[in-house]
Amino acid sequence: MLKSLNTAATGMAAQQTNMDVIANNIANVSTAGFKKSRAEFEDLVYQTQKEPGTATGMNSYSPQGVQTGLGVRTAGVQKDFAMGNALVTKNPLDLQIEGSGFFQVLTPDGQVGYTRDGAFKKDANGRVVDKNGNLLQPEIVVPPNVAGLEVAASGEVRVIQGLNDAPQTIGQIDLVNFVNPAGLKAMGKNIFTQTPSSGQPQTARPGLNGTGYLSQGQLESSNVNIVDEMVNMITAQRAYETNSKVIQASDQMLQSINNMR
Repeated sequence: MLKSLNTAATGMAAQQTNMDVIANNIANVSTAGFKKSRAEFEDLVYQTQKEPGTATGMNSYSPQGVQTGLGVRTAGVQKDFAMGNALVTKNPLDLQIEGSGFFQVLTPDGQVGYTRDGAFKKDANGRVVDKNGNLLQPEIVVPPNVAGLEVAASGEVRVIQGLNDAPQTIGQIDLVNFVNPAGLKAMGKNIFTQTPSSGQPQTARPGLNGTGYLSQGQLESSNVNIVDEMVNMITAQRAYETNSKVIQASDQMLQSINNMR
């Protein structure tokens, strides 16, 4: 009887984790470059009272065994790197990756971080940085008093000093791809870091080696579908309630046993 209590408790804990993941998705529905997550579960060890295929007589075997599952646990939280919709801003430093790939930024601790958020700015020295001040890599410095800035689909950055001047190339934006992007570690602030599961970063010009092209003046919105998340939330809530009903039923059965004379 106590097994059902513990089994239902693992189900409630799993659905709580599921709800935490859904809540984070919904909270970031307006976060540029955000990638939604999905909780994945697996069943726990089974208590075997009778092995499947056990011999029951001369040339006869049991067609099934007697195994009782002991619950569920969270196996992982999977990141979905499907591309989000385009949000047109007309800001020259807003960049969207149309396809696979990540921008490279230098974090304050000296490590290279990877992001899909292309909302870049200029700091006091004209260097291109993200919204948290992390330098875009390779570093690009925009000269003062430029009349225009253009980022080509291939990542080449050009500026125009005067209206009658020819464009001048000041840098190149390269992208990074991974064999397993789902293995990247989310650090917050729209930044991922490399792990042994993600594989080594593979740097390439936009549009080459499987990376996407760049689009200037627009951002990639979150890939969270609010309708799907609402449905997932209702499903998680009902599963949590059902597990709590199992605990109540088990408690009532124990109470009946305790009240026997």
